[in-house]
Amino acid sequence: MSPPRKKLPIGIQNLREIREEGYYYVDKSEFALRLIDQGKYYFLSRPRRFGKSLFLDTLKELFEANQPLFDGLYAEERWDWSVQYPVIRISFGSGVLKTKEDLNKRLKDHLLQNKERLGLDAWIEDDLSGTFSALIREAAGLSGQQVVVLIDEYDKPILDNIEDAERATVMREGLKDLYSVLKDADPHLKFVFLTGVSKFSKVSLFSGLNNLNDITVDREYSALCGYTDADIDSVFAPELAVGDLDREQIREWYNGYNWTGQAVYNPFDLLLLFNKREFRPYWYETGTPTFLIKLLSQRQVFLPELSHLQTDAALLGTFDVGNIPTEALMFQAGYLTIAEEVNRFGKYLYRLRYPNREVQQSLNDSLLRDWTPKPNESLHFQSRLGDCLLANDLEGMGAHMKAFYASLPNEWFTNNPIAQYEGYYASVFYAFFASLGLEITVEASSNPGRLDMMMRFQGQVYIFEFKLVGDQADGSALRQIKEKDYAAPYRGKGEPIHLIGIEFSKTKRALLNWQVETEPTNHAAN
Repeated sequence: MSPPRKKLPIGIQNLREIREEGYYYVDKSEFALRLIDQGKYYFLSRPRRFGKSLFLDTLKELFEANQPLFDGLYAEERWDWSVQYPVIRISFGSGVLKTKEDLNKRLKDHLLQNKERLGLDAWIEDDLSGTFSALIREAAGLSGQQVVVLIDEYDKPILDNIEDAERATVMREGLKDLYSVLKDADPHLKFVFLTGVSKFSKVSLFSGLNNLNDITVDREYSALCGYTDADIDSVFAPELAVGDLDREQIREWYNGYNWTGQAVYNPFDLLLLFNKREFRPYWYETGTPTFLIKLLSQRQVFLPELSHLQTDAALLGTFDVGNIPTEALMFQAGYLTIAEEVNRFGKYLYRLRYPNREVQQSLNDSLLRDWTPKPNESLHFQSRLGDCLLANDLEGMGAHMKAFYASLPNEWFTNNPIAQYEGYYASVFYAFFASLGLEITVEASSNPGRLDMMMRFQGQVYIFEFKLVGDQADGSALRQIKEKDYAAPYRGKGEPIHLIGIEFSKTKRALLNWQVETEPTNHAAN
C-alpha cells in the first residue's frame, strides 16, 4: 500500500511552510552541507522556476539553526544546531524595475527589512552600498558570528531591461555598486551565495570578486535544483500510484535538464502535472520572453541546428549587455541543455540539445508562429500534417506542404528579412514537425539551405533531404538520399523506411518537388 498523497508545493518557496504544512519536499540539505564544507563564495545559474529560491531559503533556515524544519532530513544529525549565524537575504525575484530610482527603492526596502529583522542600527542615508557594508559589519559585531549573505535572482533587474541596452547598463552599474561591497567585507562573512538565470562576467558585474566559485556546470551540483528520477519514484510515489500518468511519458515530456551530471526535471512542470494530471508545457507557458523569439529571428538561426549546437565553456558563460551569444542565451534560459561534455586538448567543449519534448515542441511552435504570416493558418496546416502522419499518407503530406508554401504572400517575403534567408524554407518545414513533438534527428550540413532529417513515428522511419534549386526541380534531393544510402543506419529492425526528397525554389518561393520512395520491408530488414 503506497503512502498517502500530500499537498503539492506549487509556487511555494518557503521551507518552513512546506515542512510545517505537510507538503511534498525533496531534501536538498546534503547539497547545502557540501557547499558550506567546501567553500565560502558561490554562484549558481539555473533557468527560471527551478527551485533556486527554495534552496536559498533552505540555506537561511540552516544557518539560523531552525532544527525542527530539518527533522528526518540529511542535515539533522550532521549540523551544529547550537550556533546561529546572522543572515542577510536580498531577492529581486518579484516585480519589474525600469529605472535607477526603482532599483534604489527596492534595494533600500531590502536593506531596511534586514536591518529590522536583525535588530541593527546601522544606516547611512542615501548611500545604499555604504549601508549594506555597515549592516554586515554590525551584524557580525552584534552576534559574534560571521554573516551569511544570500542574493536571489541577482540579475533580474538587468534581464528585465535587456532589450534596452541603455537601461540594462544602468541597472548593471547599480547592482555592481552593491555587489562590490562583498569583496571588502570578507573578514565578516561566513558564506555568500548568489543565484540567477544568466551568468554575467565577473569583470562587468562583480568588480574584483574573483573568488566567486561558479558551480553552474559542476558535475556534483547538477541536481542541486530540480527533481531527479529517484526523487520522482520515491518522494512522489503516491502520485505515480494513482496510475493515470505513464512513467515513460513523464520522462519524455519533462526530464533531461543536465549540467554535466545527473539529469533533472523542472519542479514546476512536475508539480503542475501531478496537480492537473495532463501533459502540457507548464514551464514554457509561464513566460517565454518575446526577446528570445525576436533574437532568434533577427539572427536568422537555422532551426534544425538548435538541437545540436556545439560551444566551449568560455562562450557558454559569456553574457553581457550588448553581447549575448545565441548558445549562451539558449542554455542559460533553459531552452538548451548539455548533451555531452568533452575535454579536448585541455579545453572543455559542450554539445547542446533540447532538454525534453516540452521545450522542443513549444519553442518550435512559437517560432513557427513568428516565422509565418498567418499563425492561425499555420496551425491549420499543422493539424492537417498530423492527420497525414497518422494515416501515413505521404502524398497527402506533400500536397499540404506545397499548399502551405504557396499560401505565403509575396509581401511577406518582401517585408520580412527572415523570409529572404536561404534556410527559411527548411527551418519552417522542420518547425512544423518539431512542433508536433515528434522524434526527430538532424545531421548538421555545411550549407544552411540543406539538411538531412530523420523522423520516427508509429514504427516507421522517414528520411528527408532538402535541396534549394533554381526554377526547375531535378530530382537531386531523392537521388542524394539513395546515392549516399542515408537509410543504411536504420535498416535491420524491419521498420518501413520512406525516402523523401524535397526541393525548394528560392526564386519561385515554392516547394517544387516532393518525391517519395518507400523501401521494401524485406529490404529494410536485411
